[in-house]
Amino acid sequence: MALVGFPSVGKSSLISRLTDADSNIGDFAFTTLTCIPGLMEHRGAKIQILDLPGLIKGAAEGKGRGREILNVIRSTDMVLYVVDPFQKSHFEILDQELWKSGMRLNQQPPQVFITRTKRGGIIVRSTLEQTNLTEEEIRGIVRSFGIVSATVTLRTDVTDDHIVDTLAGSRIYSRAVVVVNKIDLATEKDLGRTRSMLPESWPILEVSAKTGEGIDGMKDFIFDNLHFMSIYLKPQGKEADLVEPLIVKDTSTVRDVCAKLHRDFVRKFRYARVKGPSAKFDWQRVGLDHVLKDDDLLTIITRK
Repeated sequence: MALVGFPSVGKSSLISRLTDADSNIGDFAFTTLTCIPGLMEHRGAKIQILDLPGLIKGAAEGKGRGREILNVIRSTDMVLYVVDPFQKSHFEILDQELWKSGMRLNQQPPQVFITRTKRGGIIVRSTLEQTNLTEEEIRGIVRSFGIVSATVTLRTDVTDDHIVDTLAGSRIYSRAVVVVNKIDLATEKDLGRTRSMLPESWPILEVSAKTGEGIDGMKDFIFDNLHFMSIYLKPQGKEADLVEPLIVKDTSTVRDVCAKLHRDFVRKFRYARVKGPSAKFDWQRVGLDHVLKDDDLLTIITRK
């Protein structure tokens, strides 16, 4: 997870509140010269948060080490925009830079499927009426990528961005939240102006890194929206550990858990047994691709 913001909006103070990181905080811009990782421990999970140098306008073109910073942001599971209630247009500029870098935040990948064919030209098929683009406009966009024969299947009312993003194949779809810092110094008028400049559908957290106001709620929000679940491990022939669960993403399979526990577990894997919400019956025998659910009990059997 990455903290993203202009210089001197309080990212370093915020990460110090959230984690055990000790960033070099100063009263002038660009005090965070390198990427500083911090570890937030909350509700049994250990979540890495990255304090990055402040982004500025033109970052996507490389200004202010922008490309380097944006590449790090693209690799994270969640983006936290940190904004100052006394500055105008910060969010709009930051969001535009991340958009230019290929990030699509708080969006689902478009339901556009393009399959190249050997002949037949470009055939457009749609499961619903298209109100933004004509079939010929869609064909034109596809041809602009050097494709002359393909089947284009649309399951949403597409825009040109949807087609381009699908063809580019390098877009990152990730979660994002706006964190309004320094609320201890802001008036309700300041906060109201800031809220009016932010997307209505996006989650907004109002905190003070200085006083700690809103920090506990922010930790809960991060945990809940990274979609973790708890898996309890039961070593073969021993009692299950019901005190300290393994915290994993809620899309995890047995393979993911094995890889997290030890690099040899996948290679030596024989089978696993599961008791809980994902099992059809208690201690069901399953393979590596079995999808786990929150509160499952898991036993992994490996070869000697």
